[in-house]
Amino acid sequence: MKDFFTIIGGMGTPATESYLRLLNKRTPAHRDQDYFNYILVNHATVPDRSTYLMDHSQPSPLPDLLEDIQQQTLLKPSFFVIACNTAHYFYDDLQAATKVPIVHMPRETVNDIKKNYPNAKRIGVIGTKGTTTDGIYDRELERQNLKVVKPTEEIQRLTTQLIFDDIKNQNKVDGELFHTIIKKMVEEQDAEVVILGCTELSYAQELAPETTFPIADSQSVLVDKSIEMADKLRK
Repeated sequence: MKDFFTIIGGMGTPATESYLRLLNKRTPAHRDQDYFNYILVNHATVPDRSTYLMDHSQPSPLPDLLEDIQQQTLLKPSFFVIACNTAHYFYDDLQAATKVPIVHMPRETVNDIKKNYPNAKRIGVIGTKGTTTDGIYDRELERQNLKVVKPTEEIQRLTTQLIFDDIKNQNKVDGELFHTIIKKMVEEQDAEVVILGCTELSYAQELAPETTFPIADSQSVLVDKSIEMADKLRK
């Protein structure tokens, strides 16, 4: 297969399925051959990223991710996407392991905010505790001179409940809880835009869309970037 890209997913699997659904739905296709060529690596057994970031004595996901990148590089994809925000903590190590470009989802998300919300200055970040404390989004936002707004302990607790107890544990989305989290970030933390910094939250957005408050859906941004880059391979 030529002119294809590789998706490193499985973190978690329902969220990766959401990426694929959006990718295929947004692809302008009228026949089988109009869809893009890609390989999905659904590496479900990668150790939990947030658990490791909060406690480095726990198993690191980096060896598994490096193995995926190195194996797939042998197949010569045109680019990689990683369908997990927290995994981008290891972005520099992963990119150093291959000459194939890896799309930086947090960076693309912040670029999307600058494009679609040019007047916004206070940007909220919600996700796993690992993502909200590891600085991935902080660095990208600060490069763009944007203020990082973190969740309160209560909002983080509710977000953790939604991600781990509901979606990862039961594969269900509590739409009311999802909307409450966004509302609290805007009304209590004065966030002008809220980044969905976890693909499980993007999964929640797919099934129970937030339409009242401004959000930046990182996985949706990744889908659009994937389509943009894959489309160029055809031209």
